[in-house]
Amino acid sequence: MRPVDFSLGGNVVIRVEELWKQYRLGAINHGTLANDLQSWWARIRGQEDPNARLGGMHGQGALPTAGAQDRFWALRDISFDVMQGEVLGIIGRNGAGKSTLLKIFSKVTTPSRGQVLLKGRVASLLEVGTGFHPELTGRENVFLNGAILGMTKAEVIQKFDEIVAFAEVEKFIDTPVKRYSSGMYVRLAFAVAAHLEPEILVVDEVLAVGDVAFQKKCLGKMKDIAAGGRTVLFVSHNMSAVNNLCDKCALLQNGELTAVLPAREAVERYLFSDIDQENTVCFEQELDKRGQFKELSIRNQKGVAVREMTCEDSFAIRIVYEVREVVPGLVLTCYLKNAEGQIVFFTDSRDVQPCPSYDLKVGKHQFLLQVQGRLLAPTNYIVSVGSAIGSKQEDKREDVLDFRLTDIDSPRGDKRPGCLSIRIPWVVTENQ
Repeated sequence: MRPVDFSLGGNVVIRVEELWKQYRLGAINHGTLANDLQSWWARIRGQEDPNARLGGMHGQGALPTAGAQDRFWALRDISFDVMQGEVLGIIGRNGAGKSTLLKIFSKVTTPSRGQVLLKGRVASLLEVGTGFHPELTGRENVFLNGAILGMTKAEVIQKFDEIVAFAEVEKFIDTPVKRYSSGMYVRLAFAVAAHLEPEILVVDEVLAVGDVAFQKKCLGKMKDIAAGGRTVLFVSHNMSAVNNLCDKCALLQNGELTAVLPAREAVERYLFSDIDQENTVCFEQELDKRGQFKELSIRNQKGVAVREMTCEDSFAIRIVYEVREVVPGLVLTCYLKNAEGQIVFFTDSRDVQPCPSYDLKVGKHQFLLQVQGRLLAPTNYIVSVGSAIGSKQEDKREDVLDFRLTDIDSPRGDKRPGCLSIRIPWVVTENQ
């Protein structure tokens, strides 16, 4: 890989060309010296290799020991360009290859085939405290990170007060960062990466560690970075943040690039591409559970399972739950997400008193969650359900059934913004 290349034409700042990344399961040679030493030391002590657990990413089970199956392709033949000032989201299920791709961009690991051409300095925020030394103070780590990014001492001094103010750690700037909370750690790490003016900023899901107010602050800062002509690569499972921040998204699946699309279109494809296309979802028997979901469907006013309705229609979410062992205090939950990944409503069985799921008898039980018409906005929706006893999860089914509401008979059609489609009365009186 050539980490910096000023021969890229036009406004292209990142070019990925036929990129492949292979791991050999259970073997040393992970692409970084630290991981190689870690694996070597584990082998010397007769312990399991901590870096060889990649086979579970895609459900491959136990680690193979020989032959072709001992090789795992984390990335397969990926090619795309990123332009200057563009904010590119990288989305996909767990194990799709997102973090591996960012590690190659950040020079943490090297590709097996192909190359990545980068124009300018790269600042990465892949894990909490990346590049920080725990024994050094916050102040010392700011200067250390600045030096790693190629900044002069004078440049760091110029930005220092702004970094500390953004991170909100003024009182603790001279405290060793090993005493920081994870939130303080990530605030300072992001502030350094964002304020030392790299041409390319790479941000992984690490922002999920911060509180809601700081996440909004970070998203605003990344927008400012892009508006200033710099490039941002952003990985997140928060689809609302992806829609809000990104111009386009690269959609990864099982290590392959399936599409590069406008953000909203990519998010919809990500959320709804793997959903069962039957009107009723039936779940396989899992005898090790005391209780489990058996069926899930959307029923119209005639009781028919459907996948598309108008906003005028009332409907019911029908849940069939089987109890195999009576356990007091069972709570069922259900929530809907819209096409942007936002939770538009959440409910659990405790919303009704007495709770209908407490002390269910052994057998199958049907629950109907009634949703009135002219409540939800026209878009795609995806249903998740769960069951728990106290804090212990019994069964969980995320993103398992999708359906669509349309509003074509409305004057606004399907272009009504917001999460609701409630018609508000407009009362007109003469101006007195």
